[in-house]
Amino acid sequence: DFLKDLFTQMGFDEINIDRYGSIVAVMRGERPGKKLLFDSHIDTVGIPKLEDWTKDPFGGQIEDGRVYGRGCSDMKGPMAAAISGVEAFVRKNSRDFAGEILISGVVHEECFEGVAAREISQRYQPDYVIICETTDLKLNYGQRGRMEVSIETIGKPCHSSSPEKGINAVYHMAQVIPELRKIELDSDPDLGPAILELVDICSEPYPGASVIPARCRATYDVRTLTTDSADSILARINEVLDRLSQRIPDFKASASLVESSEVCYTGETITAERFFPAWKSDPESTESLAILSAMEKAGLPPSKSVYSFCTNGSHYGGEAGLTVYGFGPSQETQCHMDDEYIEISQLEKAAEVYQNICENLLSL
Repeated sequence: DFLKDLFTQMGFDEINIDRYGSIVAVMRGERPGKKLLFDSHIDTVGIPKLEDWTKDPFGGQIEDGRVYGRGCSDMKGPMAAAISGVEAFVRKNSRDFAGEILISGVVHEECFEGVAAREISQRYQPDYVIICETTDLKLNYGQRGRMEVSIETIGKPCHSSSPEKGINAVYHMAQVIPELRKIELDSDPDLGPAILELVDICSEPYPGASVIPARCRATYDVRTLTTDSADSILARINEVLDRLSQRIPDFKASASLVESSEVCYTGETITAERFFPAWKSDPESTESLAILSAMEKAGLPPSKSVYSFCTNGSHYGGEAGLTVYGFGPSQETQCHMDDEYIEISQLEKAAEVYQNICENLLSL
């Protein structure tokens, strides 16, 4: 409601809240032209232990040129800067510009990078997308993707006093783990190496007092490249499982892509397989140079980089193939941290750059 009221007061031509609860506001110029989307997400991670914070995570405390609070960097601050920059551009030019400017506040990015954003690209079909996630005021032109893989070994339960009568699924998983570490994934000169990392493991039944575990499940976080697909990663893992099944008696195992669901505040359920692809835009393109020029006009160096984490760009760039770049205030190290903060000077500078981006990209 806050964003809807704010966009209404600012005179946006269209304000839409979709079935998941994401909000999009549209400001149209007097002449036809391209569509420029500034994308942010409005969800945040939680507060695991309130006692670990020395600031009120929901207080918005201002101290020493910083704003403190959960989501100030990831990413309510960047969204505020984008709104401010767009407002300044429209105030300066009235409606005397070509095209449309869109601002999105997307739900459930933290758990489903890009899934809710599908609704936005399908409806509005933007020509340019600026991911407003923090970049430390650099131009980011890509990111690795992310997928979650579940690997399960299947044994045979029995009383732990007679283990020879069963098949211990944990022992079989202990054979799987070192073999998966031997997989050599590719590397990208810009995005870095693909990664396959064990993040949790659990036997069944749990707790397993006096029972040989019949199942053991491990979850792997995989950071992917633009050349990877869910099928290609699963194929590499299944090769390992096939080799182990030929070598180990009674070995049974499977690998699958994790699927999960979350209920949105609208009551709609969002469900997706947990594969969020990588993307990489041309760092020397006309659009890239226009953004770098916008940064220089604001007094920033024309620095370029890539994200280390996943963003809604997984959909806009990785799935939809749109022209996508990232630019935002604050540092990645502030995301998901206790005593999260954002520098006010970076907020102000980002707003200035967003204003310049409107001018440069809509005049291409």
